[in-house]
Amino acid sequence: MSKLDELYRLHHLLDGRRTGISRATLIGEHRFARATLARLIADLRDKLNAPLIHDKDRGGYRYDTADGRFALPGLWFTADELLALVTLKQLLSNLEPGLLDDHLRPLQTRIDQLLASRHLGAGETTSRIRLLSMAARHKNPRHFQIVAGAVLQRKRLVIDYYNRERDETSQREVSPQRLTHYRDNWYLDAWCHEKKGLRIFAVECIREVEPLAKRAKAVPETILDRELGSAYGIFAGKPRAIVVLVFTARRARWVADEIWHPDQQGRWLDDGRYELRLPYSDDRELVMDILKYGPDVEVTGPLELRLTVEKTLRVAASQYRQGKPAVPENENEHG
Repeated sequence: MSKLDELYRLHHLLDGRRTGISRATLIGEHRFARATLARLIADLRDKLNAPLIHDKDRGGYRYDTADGRFALPGLWFTADELLALVTLKQLLSNLEPGLLDDHLRPLQTRIDQLLASRHLGAGETTSRIRLLSMAARHKNPRHFQIVAGAVLQRKRLVIDYYNRERDETSQREVSPQRLTHYRDNWYLDAWCHEKKGLRIFAVECIREVEPLAKRAKAVPETILDRELGSAYGIFAGKPRAIVVLVFTARRARWVADEIWHPDQQGRWLDDGRYELRLPYSDDRELVMDILKYGPDVEVTGPLELRLTVEKTLRVAASQYRQGKPAVPENENEHG
């Protein structure tokens, strides 16, 4: 039994008693270890500010209140839960700096006190846990809060949305369904009332947002997963093809342990290479991920995607044939 469980057990024995309970009864009848009991009594008094007294006239320990009752503070965690919570808070702060500071500050103060009392090193999280973001884009925290609130409260939004590909902004009325954090950026899955269909909106591309009192249109989760989550990557759409990637034996040692898609299929080839199959709809993100492996991967199917990757590689290579750039004089070891 954990220390927290033991403390709860002692509290329940004390709570609401009109008479006291002796140390001998707690040790003998209720089987508290002598040293443990001393620590629990000290914790109740010193850390939880319980009005616990030893009343000889009433037979022992009791809460010094009119009805013998005392409510423990509402926030209670085990040591592991406290560490997990403060770690989660640190992770969230890195995902969205400043987003929940005002809301969590009172809670964080209480957590820090509890962690300090248990010598768990609360102050170490900011310096000992690092999150490195590769391509996180700047976003408006106020917009994020409004969007997140609409998702949870099931309310519609009017958004001014910037489309990077077309370089234009349009206004949409949307029914938020869920938020997704993907590759260091936030995306909103929503029903677009103008397009009459599900769409994915990058939160940082929302230029203005206005919450509406109207109830959001509800879309079943099974439909959301089928329409938005069944193909590779963040782009929406039902899978239209299966890509077949073959990785070199050297690169296979990493790729074989990676999850690219929940429905992927992988197998080792006789020569040590690794074959990976996965469904996709829109090939834009998939092509970028294939290209980063350079000569360590080959697209063996479908032919359309293979030709797209081949053409992209030829265009990229042509930029290096036009002239050899000068090598910087002060090139560092990562250059």
